[in-house]
Amino acid sequence: MPLIERTTRSMNLTETGRTFLPQARRLLAELSAALAEIRETGIARRGDVSIACVPTVGVQYLPRVLQAYSARHPHNRIRIFDHASSAVAQAVLHREVEFGIKIAGEHHPDLHTVPLVEDSYVLVYHRDHLLAAGRRRIAWRALSDHPLILAGDVSGNRALIDTALEGSGIELHSFYEVQRSSTALGLMAQGVGAAVVPGLAIQKDAYPTVRAIELVEPTITRSLVLVTRRTAALSPAAQALYDMLLAQASKPRAMKLLEGVSRRQ
Repeated sequence: MPLIERTTRSMNLTETGRTFLPQARRLLAELSAALAEIRETGIARRGDVSIACVPTVGVQYLPRVLQAYSARHPHNRIRIFDHASSAVAQAVLHREVEFGIKIAGEHHPDLHTVPLVEDSYVLVYHRDHLLAAGRRRIAWRALSDHPLILAGDVSGNRALIDTALEGSGIELHSFYEVQRSSTALGLMAQGVGAAVVPGLAIQKDAYPTVRAIELVEPTITRSLVLVTRRTAALSPAAQALYDMLLAQASKPRAMKLLEGVSRRQ
């Protein structure tokens, strides 16, 4: 259907063209506004963000970053899915979230990881526990005679600990198995038993009667990594949070927070 009548000297709209002209102007105006909104959103890094992480990251590591992020981007909403490490990877792969924080381990070819923080495993116990002897460190072997609260097989922490202790002749006795460190801490705080948890799982001042000491011989740590899809382009809002987490990675490790828990009386 012709919209324009063209000659060598003039160009005019046909009747159909004149009818369509207002709609064309409206469509172009809407397109221009949409492009401007996309551009402004990119510059301001506005939008919602969905991430997945292992639960212990949400105790003391992630909150500090989120507070700073919200101060810079007060209108951005964040959805956090706390999963076991393997489920974090699956959430990223299946595009349920834009990126995640998981325990370093098996590497999927479609995922890209960046080191974030090193986290040591510690022993936590009630101040009235038999192990409360004022020590600052304790060897893994010394735990063999005590019933412990340990992570279950679903948790990536248990597999990492078992692998590190394999061949050393050290056998830990799991009297209670839990899937989350928060459950282990709750049981331990009520005097049920001593627990082995990552240092990042301990929330400062949450349990006044709790003592925490470093586990050594060997010192076992887990590496937490940022994980994204290799082909993914993060939204501006997610990229801003990702960059802030990377910046936080260069700051002191979580073990320094543990010292305050260990010294408190």
